[in-house]
Amino acid sequence: MTPSAIQLAIDQINRIVLGKDKQVRLCLACLLARGHLLIEDVPGVGKTTLAHALARTLGLDFHRIQFTSDLLPADILGAAIYDREAGQTSGKFSFHPGPIFAQVILADEINRASPKAQSALLEAMEEGQVSIEGETRPLPAPFFVIATQNPSDQIGAFPLPESQLDRFLLRIRLGFPDHAAERALLRGEDRRDLLADLQAAITHAEFVAQQKIVQHVHVSDALLDYLQALIAASRQDARFIAGLSPRASLGLMRVAQAWAYLAGRDFVQPEDVQAVLPALTPHRLFPAVGLVQPNDDWAARILLEVAIP
Repeated sequence: MTPSAIQLAIDQINRIVLGKDKQVRLCLACLLARGHLLIEDVPGVGKTTLAHALARTLGLDFHRIQFTSDLLPADILGAAIYDREAGQTSGKFSFHPGPIFAQVILADEINRASPKAQSALLEAMEEGQVSIEGETRPLPAPFFVIATQNPSDQIGAFPLPESQLDRFLLRIRLGFPDHAAERALLRGEDRRDLLADLQAAITHAEFVAQQKIVQHVHVSDALLDYLQALIAASRQDARFIAGLSPRASLGLMRVAQAWAYLAGRDFVQPEDVQAVLPALTPHRLFPAVGLVQPNDDWAARILLEVAIP
């Protein structure tokens, strides 16, 4: 069964973000699989609230970075600043770490920043370290980026480069709440007050232990055959400029393991892969020239076209 601490985390986040149980589970599966998370939707549907709730519930040290058009890489990574020592005629340069030195980074409206500022996250997301002033500095472990972004067609948004999009394991949308959830939202306590009172549902050590358990969820050869068939189908499909990368195939296996773990199983079924694939593909598959079909539908079509072995 799902460990009580993980289930408590799910229940606690569901009390903050109403009516989005599947999205909450996808978020936790992403983090248990050691992946970064992208939350994309129109303003006002709870993206930042969900990101705050995840960080607080998991008991991890976190910093929030508001991405804006004038943000510089040094504002994220930090910089060496000259400090003149008191009573001395000479000083020295001291490194002042930026907000990226935390276990969870809430990158709010990440596509409001310029490509130069966005690029500051590339090394951090892939290698868990940053190179500044000729020195490589490790980031705290575990290290996650939970980013929110507005639709790319909105004013003031810069598209994320493909190299950075591929570093996000999953991309989810929240959508508008249903009638019952919105009524509960209107009648309930202010979400900001609820977030302020939110306590960690799991310790840092417990969360790291759960991540290690997820890595050992059994994946059969037959399941790997199915997973590879899905990946191959994306690469051979003329509707896409390019198919899913090896990083995406490895991520698909890991997040399917996490999804099975959240379902209380120690083995992966094809249904686990099918549940997470729609959140793994939209930010990785791009239409060939002349095709305008929304890519949110592509995962469903691939799943229909590829038979389970």
